Amino acid sequence: MVKIIIENLGQKELSLEELNKTALYQFHTNSIDWMHYCGGKGRCTTCKMIVVKGIEHLSGQTHAEKKYELEGLLKENERLACQVRVNGDITVRVPDESKLPHMKYSA
Repeated sequence: MVKIIIENLGQKELSLEELNKTALYQFHTNSIDWMHYCGGKGRCTTCKMIVVKGIEHLSGQTHAEKKYELEGLLKENERLACQVRVNGDITVRVPDESKLPHMKYSA
């Protein structure tokens, strides 16, 4: 079974039932609140996630992600949760600027 581990949410582990869905879909399906101002349309960068491990298990960059990377809004190890599809085990972190006030984050 494919897993997403969210390091700074207490090593929260999500087991994925459906593959090839966006990371944002996977978070919400597993009752994880994840910031996304534009409604998951790739029009902002609020849903960005830092990929710690397993970047090779993610779909290729979308047009929106390439645009934001060129603008300096996404680093090499950052992806938009609303755009990227998960096909294998990954470990991610919530960036400081995307942390929600009602969630309890670990170091």
